[in-house]
Parts: sequence; structure tokens; C-alpha cells
Amino acid sequence: MSNNPLLESHALPPFGEIQPDHVVPAIEQILDENRAAIDRLADKAAKEPPRWSTLAAPLEELNDRLAQAWSPVSHLNGTMNTPALREAYQTCLAMLSDYGTWLGQHEGLFRAYQALKDSPAYSDLDHAQRRSVDNTLRDFRLAGVDLPAEKKQRYGEIQARLSALSNSFSNNVLDATQAWHKDVDDAKSLDGLPESALDTLKANAEAKNVDGYRITLDFPSFFPVVTYANDRDLRREVYTAFVTRASDQGPNAGEYDNAQNIEEILALRHELAGLLGFETYADYSLATKMAESPAQVRDFLDDLARRAHRQAQEEFNELEAFARETLGLTDLQPWDLGYASEKLRESRYAISQEQLRPYFSAPKVVDGLFKVTERLYGVQFVEDDSAPRYHPDVRYYEIRESNVPIAGFYLDLYAREGKRGGAWMDECRVRRQREDGSLQLPVAYLTCNFTRPVGGKPALLTHDEVTTLFHEFGHGLHHMLTRQSVADVSGINGVAWDAVELPSQFMENFCWEREGLDMIAAHVDTGERLPDDLLTKLQAAKNFQSAMGMLRQIEFSLFDFRLHHELAKPMADEVQALLDEVRDRYSVVPRVEFNRFQTSFSHIFAGGYAAGYYSYKWAEVLSADAYSAFEEAGVFDGETGARFRQEILEQGGSRDAAELFRAFRGRDPSVEPLLRHSGIRAA
Repeated sequence: MSNNPLLESHALPPFGEIQPDHVVPAIEQILDENRAAIDRLADKAAKEPPRWSTLAAPLEELNDRLAQAWSPVSHLNGTMNTPALREAYQTCLAMLSDYGTWLGQHEGLFRAYQALKDSPAYSDLDHAQRRSVDNTLRDFRLAGVDLPAEKKQRYGEIQARLSALSNSFSNNVLDATQAWHKDVDDAKSLDGLPESALDTLKANAEAKNVDGYRITLDFPSFFPVVTYANDRDLRREVYTAFVTRASDQGPNAGEYDNAQNIEEILALRHELAGLLGFETYADYSLATKMAESPAQVRDFLDDLARRAHRQAQEEFNELEAFARETLGLTDLQPWDLGYASEKLRESRYAISQEQLRPYFSAPKVVDGLFKVTERLYGVQFVEDDSAPRYHPDVRYYEIRESNVPIAGFYLDLYAREGKRGGAWMDECRVRRQREDGSLQLPVAYLTCNFTRPVGGKPALLTHDEVTTLFHEFGHGLHHMLTRQSVADVSGINGVAWDAVELPSQFMENFCWEREGLDMIAAHVDTGERLPDDLLTKLQAAKNFQSAMGMLRQIEFSLFDFRLHHELAKPMADEVQALLDEVRDRYSVVPRVEFNRFQTSFSHIFAGGYAAGYYSYKWAEVLSADAYSAFEEAGVFDGETGARFRQEILEQGGSRDAAELFRAFRGRDPSVEPLLRHSGIRAA
């Protein structure tokens, strides 16, 4: 196809030109050309000693060309999903999986890298280049380069099928989320919902040309109903639809059921691990992480659970008593938990998320986020209206240092149809030294699903949404403030998965401090800063039910880890039985038989967190301890900020995460700051 924008080199993706029918031809052509070029690289390396400039640098160039074509396609599939784009995307997944397997098992390329590692030229490489070579050799082995032919073929078949299954899982969750809605004519049925939520539900209805209010399962719609609606039957109905998405239960039972996808994914992962000589998929997963063994992960999670459990039980007992005595709820059910908790929070601290919304208008929060980052790291932010965008809501910004651009990012804040739920950061461009000597600057996608602005007013965020934005921006800073120029270890690349949440969780802390909040928060009408009494209440309420929250994360983590460590080929009922067993042991809240949390657990079945969901808690230990250095020196202490940037953010994956942490903190991480920040009294 002529004039295909995905085949041309661009500083930023030409979103306005990309059409679904460009996708397959472009990816096919690039993969064909890459294969031929890689064969030539391997042949050349077999004839003369390979060097970085004749092997790794040209391979990085080929990888980057493919990434530049695929990155916008993948991003659009997640943010502007259409049937035509989805079909093209799915077609390419199989081709990309085949290519990835072919590349990972290319014996000639493997021998070339091994020759480079064994040659005197290796000692002449800089630290990042050596790290890249070592990681590449490790990844060759994890891709089965040493396997006999029939096992190599089976590895490729498994990877292709896993890629298709993960995409199918993700599509089912998106489709199930969008398949359900409830139209409400009378606002009286929505008694208890704040005005901001009613505006959202009204806008949902208007967008579909129906009268009244429309409740959907998108988070900005679902969450206010189960948190504020006084109508218990309505809470139950919406909760039921949400927790049965993509399952054999609920209002769309069986229509988008992910149970078979889960069974096949788990069986194939176990088989893949066995092919590569690992006992379980959990063992295979830890080969690229900080944690050294499954036992270490289990001990870590069990220790946290032990410390939090008694306090979590006390928190639930308090909630149960409050619900019974104050709300008349004698049998607390899952659809009551958010509602009763919010009422208890308001009763105890005289504060609610809704009270705080007027202080967190989206434009002010974004501006404050930039100011916090400027104070910490001495960089500046400039919006670029001329950058190509894929939706009118999207903004593009440059990050500058001493007025010189060093990075850029797309900011996509609001929920809409065709956009998958949640919040995430992804790579658009990676920082790297090109073969011509020029420097490619890093560019990130930063995506959230906040409530859209309605009626000409700015969007007003909850404090929880503010911390979500700061979290994702922390990932973005890790990607964008890197100083590495080797793509394999630049930004988040090459970073151990259980350390990758450190910079993101670290940024959340500034949403709780007066100095940070004064940059983020101002009343949308009066411009006044967050009053002292509200700040005191916000900080006092910070650790409300924190032990229950910690147990919830441990429950997800242990379910994921045990699923990948104990069950080889589980059937759907065994998956459910394991989840029930974990909940029986660790959870303190009531549950219902029809809850099918696992069928929408995209983190582990359609994301990168398989046998790695524990990473959130593992990295939280690192981030809490890192932030304690700022508490000791001053929240915006320039020297500490510069050190965090230099030792953590700029290093990317160029060194071991544990080594980087010790370089910043001067010692190994301690769990005590996390317990203190979470208000957990040590058991």
C-alpha cells in the first residue's frame, strides 16, 4: 500500500492519517524486512567478530521501527476501539507473536550475542550496553533458544495462542462492561447520589438520545451508585452486574464468559514454563524480578497479612456495628460495603470525596502536578497544540530542561465509549541513541478514565482520582526522565517488574502533604486553597480502613501467585475454589457466591502481572521507604529530589533495582515506613 503513514518515520504518530486498513500491510512489510535484515546481521557476525555497532545498534534500529508503527495502533485499540481497528489489531497479534518467537529463538543471532559477550569488545562497552547484552542473552534462553526443534515449535504455538487468548479476555471485559446499562427516569430513584454523579449519568443518557439518567459499568458511573445510592436494591443490581462481567453469572451470563480463556491461559502458561525447565509459571515469572523465589513472595505476603489481619477485623467489626446501629443494615452485604464505609467515613471525619471535588478541578490538578514535578526535578512543561492528536480531549506536552525539550507525553484523562477502563502509562517513543548519532527523545501515553466535563464546567476529580493521576505520572516520569540511550534499559525497559511501581507509588505521597496540595487544590469558584480543617480531616481519613485495603491487595496477590504456582491445568471450578480459599483465610468482609472477580482480572490475564500482582505491595515497601527520605530532609528538599532522580529515575533498567535502591537510600528497604504510612499497628 502506497502512502501508508505507519511505514514512514515520524517524530510523533500521525494519528489523523492512520486508518484500520493501513495496519496489517504495514506490520507485514516491516516484519518481512526485519527478518531479512536480522538474518544478514547474524550472517555477518558469523564471518567477523561482532561489535555493538555491527550487531546491537542495527538490531535496536529495527526494533524501534516496528515499535513506532505498532505503538499508535496498540494505543488506539485501547482508547478508540472500533470493530475495524479491533479486527486489524487481532490479525497483527498472531504475526507479532510469530515474529517474537522467531526472533527469540534465532540461533544465529544468539550465537552472535554470545560471541560479543565472550570477546574483548564486551569490556569496551559502557555499563548500559553490557546490561543490554546480558539481558538479551537471558531473554534468548527464556524464549527457548536452547530447545530442540519440536519444543521450539511448541513454544511458538503456545505464545501465539496466549497472545490471542489475552486479547480475547480483554475484549470480553470491554464488551461485557459496555453491554449492560440501566436507564432511570426519575431522579428520586437515585437519591443520595451527588450532583456530579447525576450530571455524569444524565450525560450518559443524552449521548444515547434517551431521557433521564443512564447507569453504566464504566467506573465514573458504577462507583457513585454503589457508594452513595440510598436505594439498596439499586446498589445490589449494579454491583451484581459489575462483579459478574464476562462470566457465567449475572445479567449477561454466558455471553462474554472468560472462564474458558482463563483455563486455557493457565494450562498454556504452565506448559510454557515446563518447556523452559521451570517447575511452575511462578518460577518462570520470577526469573526477571527482584524476588528470588516463590517462597520469598509467599513469606512476604503472609507477613504483611499477619501484621494487618487483626486491625482489619477490628475495622470491619466497627463498620458492621455502625451499619447495624446507624443505617439499619443488620446483614451487611458486599453491595453495602462502599455505601456504609462512606457513611462511616463522613460520620467519623466529617469529610467525603464529594466535599473535596470542588477543590480538584482537572485543569488545576494537572497544573499542580506539573508544579510539584518542577519543584522536585527542575523541569518545565509546555503544551504543544500543534502535535497530532487522536481525540479532542487529548493534550500533548513537552518536558523541557533549561528550555531544551527532553521528553513529551499525551494526556488522555476522560472516560468514553470505545476506551478500556482503568488508568495506565505506555510508551510512544523510547529514549535511544540512533545509528546516525542523534538522540530520540522519550514520549509517553498517560491514560485515565475520569468523569468528563459536563455543561461547560471543568471536570471535578475526587481525591482518589487525583492520586491515580499522580501514580500514572510517576510511571511516565520513570520513562521520560531516563538518561539511558540504550533502548533495552531506557526508562521502564529492563526494570524488574516488582520494582516498576516504585516511582508511581512514590508520586502519590504529594497528594497528602500541605505543600503539595497547595499546588494541586483550589476551589473551582473562589480559588481558595484547601482549608486547614478539610486538610486535617483528609489526612486523618487517609488510613480509614487501611488494613482492610491491605488485605484486599494481599488477597488478589496470593490468588494470582498461588494460581500460577500450585495449579497446573485448573478447571473453572478449581480457579473459583482457590479464590474462595484465599478469601476464607485472608478476607474479613462478606462475599457472595455469584462474584466472578477472576473473569475481569485483566491485570493477570490480559496485562503483564501474571504471577506478579504482588509487585504492587513489594514496590510499595520501596516507595514508602524512599519517601521517608523526603520526610526526613523536607518534602521538597532539592538535594533529595536530585538524588532520587539521579539514582532511580535516570537509571532505568541499567542496574539491578536493589542496587539502585541502596544507592538512593544507603541501605536495604525496610517495611516499617509502609506500615507507618498505612497506619497499620504492627501485629
